[in-house]
Amino acid sequence: MSTTVAGAPLVQQRNLVTEIPGPRSVEKLARKRQFVADGVANTLPVFVEAAGGGVLRDADGNTLIDLGSGIAVTTVGNAAAEVVARVQEQVAAFTHTCFMVTPYDGYVDVAAALAELTPGDHATKSALFNSGAEAVENAVKIARVATGKDAVAVFDHAYHGRTNLTMAMTAKNMPYKNGFGPFAGEVYRAPMSYPFRETAGVKGEDAALRAIDQLEKQVGAQNLACLVIEPILGEGGFVVPADGFLPTLSTWCRENGVLFVADEIQSGFCRTGDWFACDHEGVVPDLITTAKGIAGGLPLAAVTGRAEVMDAVHAGGLGGTYGGNPVACAAALGAIEAMRTHDLPARARAVEALIRRRLEAIAADHPVIGDIRGRGAMMAIELARPGTLDPDAARAAAVAAYCHAHGVVVLTCGTWGNVFRFLPPLSISDDLLEDAFDVVAEAFAATA
Repeated sequence: MSTTVAGAPLVQQRNLVTEIPGPRSVEKLARKRQFVADGVANTLPVFVEAAGGGVLRDADGNTLIDLGSGIAVTTVGNAAAEVVARVQEQVAAFTHTCFMVTPYDGYVDVAAALAELTPGDHATKSALFNSGAEAVENAVKIARVATGKDAVAVFDHAYHGRTNLTMAMTAKNMPYKNGFGPFAGEVYRAPMSYPFRETAGVKGEDAALRAIDQLEKQVGAQNLACLVIEPILGEGGFVVPADGFLPTLSTWCRENGVLFVADEIQSGFCRTGDWFACDHEGVVPDLITTAKGIAGGLPLAAVTGRAEVMDAVHAGGLGGTYGGNPVACAAALGAIEAMRTHDLPARARAVEALIRRRLEAIAADHPVIGDIRGRGAMMAIELARPGTLDPDAARAAAVAAYCHAHGVVVLTCGTWGNVFRFLPPLSISDDLLEDAFDVVAEAFAATA
């Protein structure tokens, strides 16, 4: 099977013709070191020249299986036909006017699609931005104006971005925060529901009440503008909170005049088997932030929320030169078309069944795998020394290195760097997934 990329076939098969990285990638890495700041690091040092379906082809002609999707961005694939067609048409018409100067239909069309797709049946409006961090920061701005309050609640293990405010909201110090302070104030952290590391018998509702108790005592609902949470943690380790955790928090927010903000930047747009992770328990956020999978690889983000909340901000208070760029909006409309046409929520559920089956088989032979979790095509395993909760980051690094050397792109994450996150594009074939997890199985055996 092959996928057409830039008019040429891209065979959907793992194939290594050199070691990883190959000689051409090594040459290109030397040039990267010359011109790109050292702070911009790479997980896998290969230079990609073509990508699509479920594979990446590098400068040396190696074809690697992609289990990362550019960190959950290329959900519809790297070159989905619907995205390519709309982008080409828009580029030929115009690339930019700035929506704040002279508007255009694409921006409004994306906002209308978000009103239809995001949770809830209330009147909804959106503002478009460039990145997930920018969306989160603007959600906080909107919440502060709408409530007249300043404080922001976030959770242990959270990741919300790299701007000054979102670094303050992010839990993990290295590499995201170290040396970059001082950070924005009025950000308060509450304990997360983390079933693998939870005290036995603590249900979702109990974990939520624990967090609420801390927030009431240390901050006070009367001071909280918003509570911001990832329905499934991203960088923090793909932690799926126990059922009841999110609904209990949402109810408390509603009863206490605190806006519930769902950060769906990594979990949104079909990734978890629903259009949004909040849909799993019927949680309806006041504000929802999206990015990553929204536009098939082009930079676009959004804050979507209750119309009266969004409209609290004065004219000119939201925006930015590139926010809602017309080409990115065209890509988003193409990506949403692809998601609908190919029923990608159903595809994500099928991917979950395959990955879970393979991971359970691997875990049966390797007790270092302490937990298998996730939803849809957002799956993870956490590694811990057998019989304990002690994180085993060294084993995670060794397994990842083996996978990379054998042509499978995998990503690690988690507060302790001991979690593998599996984020394949939903355009990937079952055959490629089976081959990829053959390599993952080999990696655990080879590093035992």
